[in-house]
Amino acid sequence: MAWAHPMVFDPLFLCRAVSLCSNHVMCPAWLFLWLFLLFAGLWARVCAHGLLAWRMMAKSNGLHSSPANCHPCAPTQAREDGDTEGTGLSTRRTCSTQDDASSELRRAGPPDGGEQPAAPTFQGRRALARIVRLVLVLRDWANKSLHEEQQRPDPFLERFQGPELQTVAAGAGNDLEDEETEEENKKKKWQIFVVDPAGDWYYRWLAVIAVPVLYNWCLLVARACFNDLQKTYVVLWLVLDYISDSVYIGDVVIRLRTGFLEQGLLVKDLKKLRDNYIHTLQFKLDVISILPTDLAYFAVGLHCPELRFNRLLHFSRMFEFFDRTETRTSHPNIFRISNLVLYILVIIHWNACIYYAISKAIGFGADTWVYPNITDPEYGYLTREYIYCLYWSTLTLTTIGETPPPVRDEEYLFVIFDFLIGVLIFATIVGNVGSMISKMNATRAEFQAKVDAIKHYMQFRKVSKDMETKVIKWFDYLWTNKKAVDEREVLKNLPDKLRAEIAINVHLETLKKVRIFQDCEAGLLVELVLKLRPQVFSPGDYICRKGDIGKEMYIIKEGKLAVVADDGMTQYALLTAGGCFGEISILNIKGSKMGNRRTANIRSLGYSDLFCLSKEDLMEAVTEYPDAKKVLEERGREILIKEGLLDESAAEASTEGISMEEKLDRLALNLNTLHTRFGRLLTEYNDAQMKLKQRIAVLESKMRQHDLEDFFSDSSDSLLEDEEKDLPGEMQ
Repeated sequence: MAWAHPMVFDPLFLCRAVSLCSNHVMCPAWLFLWLFLLFAGLWARVCAHGLLAWRMMAKSNGLHSSPANCHPCAPTQAREDGDTEGTGLSTRRTCSTQDDASSELRRAGPPDGGEQPAAPTFQGRRALARIVRLVLVLRDWANKSLHEEQQRPDPFLERFQGPELQTVAAGAGNDLEDEETEEENKKKKWQIFVVDPAGDWYYRWLAVIAVPVLYNWCLLVARACFNDLQKTYVVLWLVLDYISDSVYIGDVVIRLRTGFLEQGLLVKDLKKLRDNYIHTLQFKLDVISILPTDLAYFAVGLHCPELRFNRLLHFSRMFEFFDRTETRTSHPNIFRISNLVLYILVIIHWNACIYYAISKAIGFGADTWVYPNITDPEYGYLTREYIYCLYWSTLTLTTIGETPPPVRDEEYLFVIFDFLIGVLIFATIVGNVGSMISKMNATRAEFQAKVDAIKHYMQFRKVSKDMETKVIKWFDYLWTNKKAVDEREVLKNLPDKLRAEIAINVHLETLKKVRIFQDCEAGLLVELVLKLRPQVFSPGDYICRKGDIGKEMYIIKEGKLAVVADDGMTQYALLTAGGCFGEISILNIKGSKMGNRRTANIRSLGYSDLFCLSKEDLMEAVTEYPDAKKVLEERGREILIKEGLLDESAAEASTEGISMEEKLDRLALNLNTLHTRFGRLLTEYNDAQMKLKQRIAVLESKMRQHDLEDFFSDSSDSLLEDEEKDLPGEMQ
């Protein structure tokens, strides 16, 4: 039918629309708009069905359509009926809608064809067509708006996170270029398909592969032990077996293309990925698990599921899925308990199957310990067989007992083995459950210990009942509103960058309202956010009093504060979430008549959640950001001028003082520069002097060596002369 667009009633479209609306928690008007569109479309369809029913009723009363009335709709008539170009619908759709409506209405007209009662019918048809078009236009507009709202990043976060989001947002508008490059990217992705082990796609695949692994671990052993289970549903088992085999083969392919990190980067080289997987023990187990051992069905028949026991070697994927789920879930303790219960149930299930197999090997009803004879109708059907064995296994492994005593030696050995396993299971249950419960209550126990210590102190110091009640109510407020956790203690192991991002995302709505954060740099925002300390004030508490020494400034996260007179009752102004105060007394503004003292009394009307920023932390943060410091000082001067607490002459003198301070700073900087250069020259001089000393030492050693050579040569010459003189004397 043309009365309602099929997309209005498409369930997938509606689910997607509702999911988009659910993301806009801060704007519930979207949800109401979609509900309106839904009900309007349903109303249009109901009216259309009613109109068709009326036409059929008219036919049954002998009314026939008149050929004279069945004329096509003209564009001029469509414009007269209120069709405008701004509806966003094509002329073809509008004309087809009117053709269908006019043909149905006119076929229901009287046989004489010249009477006027059809005019109200045409008016109803035109009004209904307008409503349908309006619903479609509103639906398209809402869908487009929701899509844009979902993709539009928050400007505050966009400015903090840097140019990455801006690049993404700028590239999102190039639809034509994206369409051209999408095909090329798809081809490249298919050619180089690498799975990121830290991504969501990999986790979803682990969930898929865990299902056939758990299926094999639970049902293969049951089918091997209970013959009736295997023979009754043999076709179902064949289908499920080969579906699980297909998933196993797909998992091997995925493993061959699963990336790993090398020096912090994801490796995408297919050869490296293949070598990294093939040389592991898991690859050998995976290959064994997909060997087609069930080809032996052709020799032994279909009722031997024991041939598929090699599929159990793929168990590592299920454990990997459990590990990743435990790290991803928001309720890890509940998941651990559920996981432990699953393991225990699988062990009990296997033990029940083994008990039935042992009974079958010994003989049903051979003694009092084995399963009763299956020829007895009470014990001869599949449900009773499994439930009886499961009951026996549960009693044995939980060490409850009350089972028939064993008779044969092999029965004794099996029961002893079961008791040992049961003791381990019982110890595991007690230990794990006790540890989980203690961890679940750790926060409450720690908080309660603090409350008890303070109660004991107040009783020991005999604090008044009113003050004791106030303190207890303050602790109750912290616990009820989930503000008892020390954020710094929880996030201390994270780097500063992640801590700042978490703090900004958690307190985004508050920080966006703070004026000093609107135009500040991202680095300063990180510095300030990391130094904020949460504080909670009770009703009636004074955050600051006029004349007190200012040591910190405050940012309001939740609650309402009042600027009151000295009597504490007269209210001058009201401060709400996002406001900040106290910066005047910690900025040391020159010319302020109050100096570093508070200029007003501020009192909490109810429970107020504030962020505190100390003077030392603020000065340390704005030292490297002089522009932000100037903005804070200008704002403080405006407030002081408004309240008449600024001395203009002192402010002018402070300006000169500031210029002198700047000169001193420059002089100090120049001195530092000269000191650095002088140090460099001194180092060069020392190096040159050292080299000169080394050269002199070398020359001195050469001179000594030369002198020694001359000395030895002179002495040898003198000896030769003496010998020559002695020889002639001897000859004579």
